Amino acid sequence: MTTREVEHEITIAAPAPDVYRLLADVTNWPRIFPPTIHVDRVDASGSQERIRIWATANGQPKNWTSRRELDPEGLRITFRQEVTTKPVAAMSGTWIVEPLGENSSRVRLLHDYRAIDDDPHDLLWIDEAVDKNSRSELAALKENVELAHATADVTFSFEDSVHIDGLAKDVYAFIDEAGLWSERLPHVATVRLTEDTPGVQTLEMDTRAKDGSVHTTKSYRVTFPHHKIAYKQVTLPALMTLHTGRWTFEETPDGSTLATSQHTVTLNTANITRILGPHATTEDARAYVHTALSTNSRATLHHAKTHAEGNR
Repeated sequence: MTTREVEHEITIAAPAPDVYRLLADVTNWPRIFPPTIHVDRVDASGSQERIRIWATANGQPKNWTSRRELDPEGLRITFRQEVTTKPVAAMSGTWIVEPLGENSSRVRLLHDYRAIDDDPHDLLWIDEAVDKNSRSELAALKENVELAHATADVTFSFEDSVHIDGLAKDVYAFIDEAGLWSERLPHVATVRLTEDTPGVQTLEMDTRAKDGSVHTTKSYRVTFPHHKIAYKQVTLPALMTLHTGRWTFEETPDGSTLATSQHTVTLNTANITRILGPHATTEDARAYVHTALSTNSRATLHHAKTHAEGNR
């Protein structure tokens, strides 16, 4: 069997321990790595943890389960894909963070992998996917760490919740069946939903704003019946450089459901005055984006409420 070994590296203007901490917490990954859609920590024991990752590879959504071993003293994280996705037969590697000075570090990302049946065409596909993802991950890591303090005031999270006198599975079904949203939601003009892999959806929508303008967005969604749908928006409006979110559905003791829409956003400060006017501030943009997203989320939740309560 042919095992390929490759290495990528980048220099980051930040202390090595800070870089390591960001890599060690996988819940950060959808925010800092462009290919990553969602990460779940399945279990953890001591320095070992098992995680499930959903990410795009050459533009196609894939998912796999990995085991990681964290070494905070050595600033190393080793990983091995436990359950791979075709055409990968095996994949493992190591993150190594090396101090270069008080405020500088080198990050090395090592991979070794094999293709199923040693297929040369598949090995080339993996080569391209690993190279593309490694470069984008390291570039994003560099940008995220170096701008962490500068972007603290432009990254924010918020949520909206609705109590529904209906079953969680019915509320979940309304959000899951996004292909029907153009019929069910007034603010959705057209929608294209595909689910080539069960539980992983690609959702493209044309959404009407209050001023009548139409915005096209594309998201990847990961579904967990009947309690959560996590997503990452990959075609973004001009005021955002990041938008991730999740819908959650929690059954309460009285048999009703608490449905929540959560958003995490990073503002695109370069476009604030172009979009909102020459005197607009970061706070104005924050309020504008929060209002726009909350308005659509609450509208969707209230239509889900009507749907679920009607099924009861």
